[in-house]
Amino acid sequence: MNNKEFWFVVGSQFLYGPEVLETVAARAQEMVDTLNATGNLPCKLVYKVTAKTNQEITQVVREANYDERCCGVITWCHTFSPSKMWINGLVNLQKPYCHLATQYNLEIPNEEIDMDFMNLNQAAHGDREHGFIAARLRMPRKVIAGYWKDEEVQRRLGRWMRTALGVAFSKTLKVMRFGDNMREVAVTEGDKVEVQAQLGWQVNTWAVGDLVEVMNQVTEEEIDALMEVYRASYDIATDNLEAVRYQAREEIAMKKMLDAEGCMAFSNTFQDLHGMEQLPGLASQHLMAQGYGYGGEGDWKVSAMTAIMKAMGEHGNGASAFMEDYTYHLLPGNEYSLGAHMLEVCPSLAAGRARIETHPLGIGGKKDPARLVFEGKEGDAIVVSLIDMGGRLRLICQDIHCVRPIMEMPNLPVARVMWKAEPSLTTGVECWITAGGAHHTVLSYDVTAEQMKDWANIMGIEFVHITKDTTLEGLEQELFWNDIAWQLKGLR
Repeated sequence: MNNKEFWFVVGSQFLYGPEVLETVAARAQEMVDTLNATGNLPCKLVYKVTAKTNQEITQVVREANYDERCCGVITWCHTFSPSKMWINGLVNLQKPYCHLATQYNLEIPNEEIDMDFMNLNQAAHGDREHGFIAARLRMPRKVIAGYWKDEEVQRRLGRWMRTALGVAFSKTLKVMRFGDNMREVAVTEGDKVEVQAQLGWQVNTWAVGDLVEVMNQVTEEEIDALMEVYRASYDIATDNLEAVRYQAREEIAMKKMLDAEGCMAFSNTFQDLHGMEQLPGLASQHLMAQGYGYGGEGDWKVSAMTAIMKAMGEHGNGASAFMEDYTYHLLPGNEYSLGAHMLEVCPSLAAGRARIETHPLGIGGKKDPARLVFEGKEGDAIVVSLIDMGGRLRLICQDIHCVRPIMEMPNLPVARVMWKAEPSLTTGVECWITAGGAHHTVLSYDVTAEQMKDWANIMGIEFVHITKDTTLEGLEQELFWNDIAWQLKGLR
C-alpha cells in the first residue's frame, strides 16, 4: 500500500481570476496534507491539479489511467466548474472515481460573507454541476458528502480507498487451480473468459502431479524452518508431528508454485489428490493467513474473492476467510448458522490462539491431515457470494452477527464460526437461496457491505444485499427488475 496513491483533482474555471485560483490551489494542498496526516486514509492522497479546461482534465485522466501507482481519482469542485469540459476526460477514465462533495469552510461566516466570499466558496453550486455530468454519462462513482475534517467523512473516504485497492488487486489477480473442481457441482463452474474480461482474473489449472514434484524437492531444512513458524504462531496439540511436517511440505511447495506464477489465490479438491498423502489443511490455512485466497472443491470464484477481500482489509490482509454454511440451530427464538469447512478456514477469524490438531477426515481416502482448530470471534460481519448467472455476474452480500459458539462441540475438530443472520435465519436462508447464493462464501469482519456494493458498482456487476430490513417479497421483486434491467443493458 505504501506504493499506491490516489489523485485529488479540483474543479474550477478562469472566470474568477488568478487570485481565486491561487487560493483554490493552496486550499487543495492544505486539505490533502491534513487528510494524509489524520491516519484515516490507507494510502497517500496526492493533489494533482486545479482543472480549468477540457485539456487539463483529459491530460490528468490520461496520466491516471497509465500510472500504476494511481488506484483512483477523487474530485471536488471548490468553485463552479462547467461540467461539459469534464466530458472528454470522464468518458475515458479507467480508474475508480469518487466525488467528494465538501467545502473548505465548516460554517457560513455571518459578518464575512459577501459576493467575493460567494464567488470563491461555490462548492454547493459546483458539486451539483459536477454531479450532473457523471449521472448523465452514467458513470460508476462514489459520492461522499460532508465536511472534509469530519472523522466519519475521512473514514468513509478511507473505506472507499480500500475498495479501490481491491479493484486494482482484482485487475491483476491470478488464480492457480490444482486440478479441476469437484465433479457434478454446479456453483463452482463459471465463464472464466467473461470473468477475465470483466474482473481481470486470470484463472488457470496446474496438474496435481506438478505440485507433487515440487513437494518432493522440498528439503528437511525448509520444513524445520516452517515448523518453527508454526510453533510461534499456533499451539501444537498433536503428537503426530509427521502429519504436521507433511502439511509444511505441502505449504512450501504450493507457495513456491504460487509465487513463481504470481498467483495470489488457489483452489484444490479432495477428489484430485493423486500422489499426495493428505488434503492440505494447515497448509491452506497458513497460506490464507499470509493473504492468499483459497477455495475448496475447486471453487476458483470464492478463492479469488477471498484474496480480494483480504487485500481490502486492514494493512492489506484483513480478517476475511473462505467459509461454508454447514448446519443450522433451529430452536425457536435461538436460531444460528454454523459455518466451517472440512479443514480450510483462515485463522484471521480466530477469537484466540489456534491449535494444530490431527484427526481423521473421513473423506478423500487419505491420511489424517493436520489442521488449525479454533472458534471464531464475536462481532458484526458479512458473508459474500459471487455467482455466474449466465451472461452476467451477481454478488450477493448478507449482514450477519458472529457470536461465541453456544456449545462446545468437543467432537467437531475443525475451525468454526457461529452467527445470527439478518433479517432472521429462516428468512435469510429463503432470500439467499432465492438469489442463488452459493454454499461457499467469504466471511469478513473487516470489509463492509457498503464497500462490496462499491466494488460491484465499479466492476459493473449486479449487487444484492440482504439486510435486517429485507423481505422475501421485496427481494423477489428486486431480482425480477434486475433481470429485466440487465437484459436491456446487454442489448445496448
